[in-house]
Amino acid sequence: MSETSPNKAAEEKDWYLPEDSRAHLREVFAGMQDEVALEAYTRAGENEPYAEAMTLLLRDMARLGEKIHVSFHDADSEQAARRKVTRAPTLLVAPDRVAIRYTGAPLGEEARVLIETVLLAAAGRSGLSEISRQVLAELEEPREVRVFISPTCPYCPGQVSNAFRAALERPGLVSAECIETGENQDLAARYEASALPLTVINETFRQKGLLPEERFAIELAALKTVEELFEALDAGGVQGVVGDILRQARGAEAGPGADGGAEVYDVVVAGAGPAGLTAAIYTERSGLKTLVLEKGAIGGQVLLTPEVENYPGFKHVGGLKLMEMIAEQARGYCTIHEGEPVEEVKLGRMVEVVTPRGRYLAKALVLATGSSAKLLGVPGEQRLFGRGVSVCASCDGWAYKGREVIMVGGGNTALTEALHLKNMGVGVTIVHRRAAFRAERHLQNGVEKAGIPVLWNTVVEEFVAGADGLAAVRLRNVADGSERELKVDGAFLAIGWNPNTGIAQQLGVRLDEYGCITVDRGMRTNIPRVYACGDVIGGVQQIATAVGEGATAALAVFEDITNPYWLRPEEEARG
Repeated sequence: MSETSPNKAAEEKDWYLPEDSRAHLREVFAGMQDEVALEAYTRAGENEPYAEAMTLLLRDMARLGEKIHVSFHDADSEQAARRKVTRAPTLLVAPDRVAIRYTGAPLGEEARVLIETVLLAAAGRSGLSEISRQVLAELEEPREVRVFISPTCPYCPGQVSNAFRAALERPGLVSAECIETGENQDLAARYEASALPLTVINETFRQKGLLPEERFAIELAALKTVEELFEALDAGGVQGVVGDILRQARGAEAGPGADGGAEVYDVVVAGAGPAGLTAAIYTERSGLKTLVLEKGAIGGQVLLTPEVENYPGFKHVGGLKLMEMIAEQARGYCTIHEGEPVEEVKLGRMVEVVTPRGRYLAKALVLATGSSAKLLGVPGEQRLFGRGVSVCASCDGWAYKGREVIMVGGGNTALTEALHLKNMGVGVTIVHRRAAFRAERHLQNGVEKAGIPVLWNTVVEEFVAGADGLAAVRLRNVADGSERELKVDGAFLAIGWNPNTGIAQQLGVRLDEYGCITVDRGMRTNIPRVYACGDVIGGVQQIATAVGEGATAALAVFEDITNPYWLRPEEEARG
């Protein structure tokens, strides 16, 4: 049995980052081309635990990368005044070259974005796609971008990265700020940042959620949503690169050179949840060159699960952590493009997949497009969505600490998120339309032990608006018909999922009575060379089954590419 030496233990205690992270960063920072300055500002008595964590992180980064230079300053100093720093902690990245800042400590996934930004700044590039760079090249007026985030939000890092990359691309015109809402609750309240990420541009234009990079660039340049730009395009009011891109998206004639050559793969997987990533691992291990396209963040709905307790091999594991592990393994095999949605698929000699960034040709397409949260469809829901009504406790639960909310639903997700909110210090009541939960007994016991109240046989009839968002919900008891109004600050919905079948319907893939893709035992659809797996095919919709379906689909792809069943005259096409 080996023991850690006293010197080794003392050395480990002197570091904030774990040993494996240090080894990786030391290797990454060794390749930095230029020096990057980081300025940290703190103030006694203000967010001190966060400031201490930021200080320790930056100290480690400076020790691991000789070209990273960190300086520490008081937030009340003359230096702070010159940099227009008023809050603590604040971190400025290469402040003499670009306008990038963290207001609040860059912890959790935001630390990953910080490292990415430092490396890009050292290389003197933004990392944006050619389309985004062309769009921002036409920018002539300043853009001040503020992204409100929470460390528990899985979609926030991607939007922060969009903003920081834009600031790196146009340093004279674009400034970008990441605001951690838990450390700056007054700012969050002022900007009504209850649904995250929230992006505010020039104090007037607001974007909710994570946007694909190209869409972010277009809306940043135009200060209009893509939908508004399409209307302007129809009226002849959009010219230049943005107009070319919009016309190309519509399938119209674009400018010269807008349609480049296609990249060729054996397999394209649409979706980077557990099913899609597993499929990609298995196809690559079978010798098939594979590309994964994900419209949002890698991980799918698992990212929204605070804690997973039923995945084999893990007694407890955070959803985000689990998907990071699966994604890291998948990256070792295949190419993954985040923030790149599939816009169109054409079937010919090859499967042609079209995205905002390019065209890809493949021998097979695996649809692992997952599902989206269902809404109730009652009055006030759309109006108050993001202003008290939410479908993600992990993203937005922080805003309701010490306040009262309801959790609508009775399945595993509803009870898991109710327990998560309770542990965060949120006063939560479960509203369930039936007289008994459908969730696992383990979760039911947890709710009972936590003392979370339940309104049985009850449905939401209306979300009632107040001056600052949701003020109350109107409830109806389905057993006796009685109605009541309950004052709440927030409402979280966990009532099921709608399969994302837009691509499937475009191709004529057969759906079942529930709107899910119909597949055979090999995950084959009725369209040759098109396969499906994960939540989009329905079933029990568990992480474990999604992984199994992804592996099954991949093995069927390999079998069919090797010996195409649709080319065998003795066999009929499967359907």
